[in-house]
Amino acid sequence: MNEPKIPSLSHADSLAKPLAPAHIAIIMDGNGRWAKARGLPRELGHQAGSKTVREVTTSCAKRGLKALTLYSFSSENWKRPPEEVSALMQLLREHLQGELSTMLTNNIRFRRVGQRDGLHADVLDLLDATERATAHCDGLTLCLALNYGSRAEIVSACKEIASRVQSGAIKANSINEQTISDHLHTAGLPDPDLLIRTAGEMRVSNFLLWQISYAEFHVTQTLWPDFCERDLDLALEDFANRHRTYGGLSDGAAIPPFAANPG
Repeated sequence: MNEPKIPSLSHADSLAKPLAPAHIAIIMDGNGRWAKARGLPRELGHQAGSKTVREVTTSCAKRGLKALTLYSFSSENWKRPPEEVSALMQLLREHLQGELSTMLTNNIRFRRVGQRDGLHADVLDLLDATERATAHCDGLTLCLALNYGSRAEIVSACKEIASRVQSGAIKANSINEQTISDHLHTAGLPDPDLLIRTAGEMRVSNFLLWQISYAEFHVTQTLWPDFCERDLDLALEDFANRHRTYGGLSDGAAIPPFAANPG
């Protein structure tokens, strides 16, 4: 008589513990609508949203997440009215200067994601300085997607890989999914397990298209300035109730197709 199969300790443990994401990505939407509903300028909606950034970031750090990526300013957002873009850049300056102590207190490492071209020199200086000041932190990695577009990111990765092939550093037939991941802005981080979008929108908006291939989606009607720790808890609870198979069978252990190298 065959002995019953006993699951490995790691799999048994995973069945007993709630599923938790290592990396959360958030499309922060609804600042303008929040302001309009209150008869306020859009800029004040963005200011209210920056306070939510602080609350969500510190909450994720305390929960032991490895990474949090926030869609702050897309490469398409340059199409907005100049006065709004200017206000957003000023808010970014103030946020970086004002939140450095919060990052250090919570052991948060800051990382910029996106293209440098187009950003003002003083903004780049602040971004670089914040990265240097938090480089020793080994808790949550906060990735701020600024002047970011996923298609442009993938094109840039392809150009870098092609250049390495041309120089003989790598062979074309050795290129695989991990090669591409290693040349993206998020190299070294695990792919997002959970993508949250606020304000009820149902699109990904050119955000982390490669990285969210296996992410779970959570869409909430809550506008970003109103998003709070309770909303984060609801998203995490929703995620914990998902059964992730990565294309496998529902009765087998879920194994990601590949994992990024630790950074």
